[in-house]
Amino acid sequence: MAGHLTMQYPPEMEEQMRGFFQTLSEKDRRRYAALEARRLGRGGIRYVAGVVGCSRRTIERAADEMKHLPYDPAAGRVRRVGAGRKKSVPPTRPSSKI
Repeated sequence: MAGHLTMQYPPEMEEQMRGFFQTLSEKDRRRYAALEARRLGRGGIRYVAGVVGCSRRTIERAADEMKHLPYDPAAGRVRRVGAGRKKSVPPTRPSSKI
């Protein structure tokens, strides 16, 4: 059952949140959204996801990441090792051996 948020930020604060969110790295965006959602309490994940335009699942994963910050395997990185888009392989050229 989804929680109902009792507190919402004023529209100008939501606009500042969106602007700040856009300046952060991917990892920092997730963590900022999770921090804001936690501060708001019940219903915060849904609300923050709507304000900043990210998925609720992203915020939930970031909340899990933050529980393990002292042991962050992606410290100094934006993504975990092996995460992200795979590199494209350039097409092979036919051999011109004569």
